[in-house]
Amino acid sequence: MATLLHIDSSVLPGEASSSRSVAAAFRKTWEEQHPEGTVIYRDLAADPLPHITATAWTAGFTAPSDRTPEQSAAFAARVKLIEELEQADAVLIGAPMHNYSIPSTLKVWLDNVFLLGRTAGEAPSAQGTPVVVVASRGGSYAPGTPREDFEFVQNYLEAVLKRSLGLDLDFIVPELTMAPRNPAMSELVPLYEASRKRAFEDATTKAKELAERLAV
Repeated sequence: MATLLHIDSSVLPGEASSSRSVAAAFRKTWEEQHPEGTVIYRDLAADPLPHITATAWTAGFTAPSDRTPEQSAAFAARVKLIEELEQADAVLIGAPMHNYSIPSTLKVWLDNVFLLGRTAGEAPSAQGTPVVVVASRGGSYAPGTPREDFEFVQNYLEAVLKRSLGLDLDFIVPELTMAPRNPAMSELVPLYEASRKRAFEDATTKAKELAERLAV
C-alpha cells in the first residue's frame, strides 16, 4: 500500500488558501488511485512544530551513547519526522509564498528533517522519492516578470529538497492569487483564473501519473 506524506503550511484555512485547495485536489485524486493507501497529514499552521534548538541540532552530530537525556528526547522528535519522510512513497507540500519566501512553519519542518549523514549528504535516505510542491503566490515571479528576482520559494526548495535531500521534485504554481482581492490587480483576474484552472488540472494529472509510476 502506498503512503503519501501531505504537508500544508498556509496560514489561510480551507478554500481561502490556493495551496491548500490545489493540494487537496491532488490528494483526492491520489486517494482515488490508492483506496487502500495511507496518508500522513501535517498541518503546520494549525499544529506548528517547535523551532529547532541547539539541543536538537547538536544531538544529530552526537553519538547516541554520548547524548544527554535532553538531547535524546529532542532527537527522538526529529527522528519521528525524518521517518515519516523516509517511509513515504510520495510527498505533497503546500508552500505558499509568504513575503517572497516559504512560511516559517515549513522552514521549521525542513530544519528538523535535514540531517547530514542521513537525509542529506552523499547517500540521502529518501533519495528519489517524488515530491510535488504547490507553490502558490499572490503575484507573478516567473522569468521575465518585474519581480523575478524576488522569487525565493522554488529556488530555495530546489536547493533543499532536490539538491540536498535528493528528492524527485516537481512544482505546481498557482499565481496571481491576490488579483481577485486587490483592486489594483483587477485587470489580471483572467490570468489568475487561467492559472488556477491549470493548477487544478496539473494536480489531477500529476496525482494520476504518480500513481501509475508507483504501480509499476
